[in-house]
Amino acid sequence: MKYLFRAIRWPLGQLVIFIDWITRPPLPEMAAERRAELDAITSTMKMYQFKQCPFCVKTRRNIRRLGLNIELRDARNDPKWNRELIGEGGKYQVPCLRLINTDGSSEWLYGSKQIISYLDQRFG
Repeated sequence: MKYLFRAIRWPLGQLVIFIDWITRPPLPEMAAERRAELDAITSTMKMYQFKQCPFCVKTRRNIRRLGLNIELRDARNDPKWNRELIGEGGKYQVPCLRLINTDGSSEWLYGSKQIISYLDQRFG
């Protein structure tokens, strides 16, 4: 049963990635000064995600729609990011957006709705 589930899940994941690729929103046009400002603000933001996760796809699409440059960390295939997500974030759940505060502390936002709402309020 376990192998049947994997055999079904893998092609569906590839389909999700393909549909995302062909329907990806365009990057917004913006002035170089605005691009530099956004890059500076988002340079400390990290999103832990799985490539095939539909909720991660939804969040990545929103990041692209807003024209943000947020580092993506593959928590499924990279043991370093997996350990960091669990050890520092506290749970194995994606998507997860890590924010570094000015005092150096971290804030972890879990779930596509919370992340998208935060990004839309801050950058939308």
